[in-house]
Amino acid sequence: MNGNAPANDAAVQSGKSAVLLHSVAADESGQRIDNFLLRHFKTVPRSRIYRLLRKGEVRVNRKRVAADYRLARGDEVRLPPVRLDVHGEPGRPSDSLLELIEKAVIFQDRHLLVIDKPAGVAVHGGSGMSFGVIEALRASRPRETLELVHRLDRDTSGCLLIARDRATLVALHALIRAGGLRKAYMALVAGNWQLGTKRIDAPLATEGREHGERHVRVARAGKASVSVFKPIQSFGALATLMEVDIPTGRTHQIRVHASYAGHPLLGDDKYGDHASNAELKRQGLKRTFLHAQSVAFEWPGSGVPFHVSAPLPQELTAVLDALPMARKAARSPRGARSRTDQAPGGAAVAADGQGAARAAPAPAPAAGRKPPPRGARTVAAPRRRSRA
Repeated sequence: MNGNAPANDAAVQSGKSAVLLHSVAADESGQRIDNFLLRHFKTVPRSRIYRLLRKGEVRVNRKRVAADYRLARGDEVRLPPVRLDVHGEPGRPSDSLLELIEKAVIFQDRHLLVIDKPAGVAVHGGSGMSFGVIEALRASRPRETLELVHRLDRDTSGCLLIARDRATLVALHALIRAGGLRKAYMALVAGNWQLGTKRIDAPLATEGREHGERHVRVARAGKASVSVFKPIQSFGALATLMEVDIPTGRTHQIRVHASYAGHPLLGDDKYGDHASNAELKRQGLKRTFLHAQSVAFEWPGSGVPFHVSAPLPQELTAVLDALPMARKAARSPRGARSRTDQAPGGAAVAADGQGAARAAPAPAPAAGRKPPPRGARTVAAPRRRSRA
């Protein structure tokens, strides 16, 4: 049966879809197989979709594929029988979530939306959350075709791009694959970074699981992954504020590369250092200190520069304001602890194998950022108050 035709009535009445073979059309090429399945099986839970992929029940050209496989025109997708929710529409995001996400829109035109994503909100439903940013936007804008251009971890705040039409999504995905979309992050890492501006080129294996959760690690056979870390402000042995550019965008990339360099992100429960996290928790840090500060690119076809930025949220600036006092208290003789200027776990080893540490540049007076290209279309988000 051709997947371009609807399932037969008997299958729907039985609550289970029929086996379909779907030929990928030109306007469907370039999208990930998981996103394609989520649109096709609208009432099937996300966890079930990913289980279908892991078990090999979904096949492309008669072969198993990973969730991040990108469809090509002419691909033949086998859609297995799946139990459907015959009672109608899936649930709807709460009004409070819809309002939160609509207020977080910092830019929109007829092709693109940019969200200053609040920390704690997933970009999509799943992993214990029924709804995320994309479900909320689709609920509040039901006449639009909205798709995530890229993703952010739930704990990460900042710039998130949403395409408003299929052509924009395909064009920006091609730009990402060609390395033409620049994403800059602000991160606070443990310890006194002594590596200067450092390019970490370490491939990542992103499909691993530990205790049922995704766990990414550096592996020779992993996907090519590059992060460039630049120190912005030092807080002595306690922490260093960094600007991080990622030419590639793998799952958990910055978190894993920071840990690999010996300076894990503060507040990171999965890849971080427990003692350092406990110290920063006392200074008010309640989540991973990682913020998507800006996105810049040139529009495919026209070459017009685009730049959008979002300031650090108030809860993170408050942590930075508290660190000088914490550092002063740590240096006082009373109750002082023996610490070195090494990152947790010992001296950092550069990812390229060079063991020699280079002197870090003098701390910048503030967490500044590079200006956008001359003539760029620039959008800066207003500072958002933290939620109670």
